[in-house]
Amino acid sequence: MPDDDLLSPPTTDLRAAATLGEALAELPEPAVDLLVVDRERVEELAAAGLRVAGTEHVRWPEDPDELVVIGRADGERPVLVSAAAPTPTATALRTLGARIGRAGTGLGQVVVAVAGDDLRPLLEGLLLGGHQPVARRASGPVPGARPAGRTVVVGAAAEDLSQVATAVRAGLLARNLANAPSNVKDPQWMVERARAVAERRGLDMTVLEEDALAERGYGGLVAVGGGSVSPPRLVQLAYRPDGAKGGAPHVVLVGKGITFDTGGVNVKPAAGMLAMRTDMSGSAVVLAVIDAAAALGLPLRVTALLPLAENAIGGASYRPDDVITPYGGRRTVEITNTDAEGRLVLADALAHADIHLDPDLVVDVATLTGAARVALARSMAALFSDDDELAAGLLAAGERTGEPFWRLPLHHAYRPMLDSAVADLDNAPGQAGAITAALFLAEFVGDRRWAHLDIAGPGRSDDDTGLLSEGATGYGARALLTWLEDLT
Repeated sequence: MPDDDLLSPPTTDLRAAATLGEALAELPEPAVDLLVVDRERVEELAAAGLRVAGTEHVRWPEDPDELVVIGRADGERPVLVSAAAPTPTATALRTLGARIGRAGTGLGQVVVAVAGDDLRPLLEGLLLGGHQPVARRASGPVPGARPAGRTVVVGAAAEDLSQVATAVRAGLLARNLANAPSNVKDPQWMVERARAVAERRGLDMTVLEEDALAERGYGGLVAVGGGSVSPPRLVQLAYRPDGAKGGAPHVVLVGKGITFDTGGVNVKPAAGMLAMRTDMSGSAVVLAVIDAAAALGLPLRVTALLPLAENAIGGASYRPDDVITPYGGRRTVEITNTDAEGRLVLADALAHADIHLDPDLVVDVATLTGAARVALARSMAALFSDDDELAAGLLAAGERTGEPFWRLPLHHAYRPMLDSAVADLDNAPGQAGAITAALFLAEFVGDRRWAHLDIAGPGRSDDDTGLLSEGATGYGARALLTWLEDLT
């Protein structure tokens, strides 16, 4: 499995059928490895000649009705029989889908027939639950547990299948990239993955390497990447569809791309470094979203910016008390903590977007602050924006996809906290860490309509359960893709 195969995560082959009988008839072989049906369809199950035995009981998240799992049928093949809640919510369907996806790993054929007016969340759960991270063995990268070969969903809209699969693959692509180990994944490795996406989708791509970054004044990237033997990069990908709708906005997505974060001279404790291979999750999400937008042929312009650097310790590392100038020369920054590096590379990219790209909307995505994780834990991301319409659109997309955002205040009364005696800005003033980080970024976006997504909490998972596998989550990829669809 070459590294470029990380860009095409395997998923089950989703099919739709109008009835259970049609679903069973569609299978190339009569054997069904895993069958999930409503309690009301049990008679159809019996008519199909499948026996069931043994039970395990769990519950819908928000309803006392049981979800009954029937253990084995026809000898060795497992069968699940669900008692659907009267009106299952999207969360319940997504959770059930993940349970089925996990149960189906390694199997050949799965049939699902459960109640629900909109089965998209069920489809999402099926695909997410069946995914496991790539392992790197002596023979090379090896995919995790194989998803079910084919899954037929009764009652699903055929037009939803491809769209849902594309959205979920975006999230899985982001997971794959962020989970890659940092001795493999340096800034140039990410450039190569971005180039592979550009080639398969026909995107325009430009890359600024270390000499160009220094000559043109990208002071954040140059400072943060200066201590590493793997120099920084700035990648720009442009999706320009011929059929872009008149009046459709030009959207710029910016993703933090710190391929490993030691903390720099203000070094992290050992435990704090263990997940830092995922500190480029923002860039992975942004790359995955522009890939999916092009795959779906969305009729609007999208530009992705990936500011890539490794925050390492070396003789050329930037230091506390340094004063740097991010791109555009609008502000100088006193470095009071080298572990507040993400905002410095984002400052370069946001200023680049404002100066060169004339965007209508700008959204950045970053595992930026521990403060956001402390405030919101692992189940939602922080959203900052002064633009109510933009924020509302992102909040709605997050809610629909099960990747919720919580809007926190971009509290301008705290702006004086960023003041420095020796520069225009202090990169790490201390209190209200998530808010002051967002206020810092706001200094570099000009007058653009902008939102900042801090995914430091939900961007990583310590658990291997439900929709999530341990490690990177790809959080925000499905929500951002849905938001782009809504804009069209």
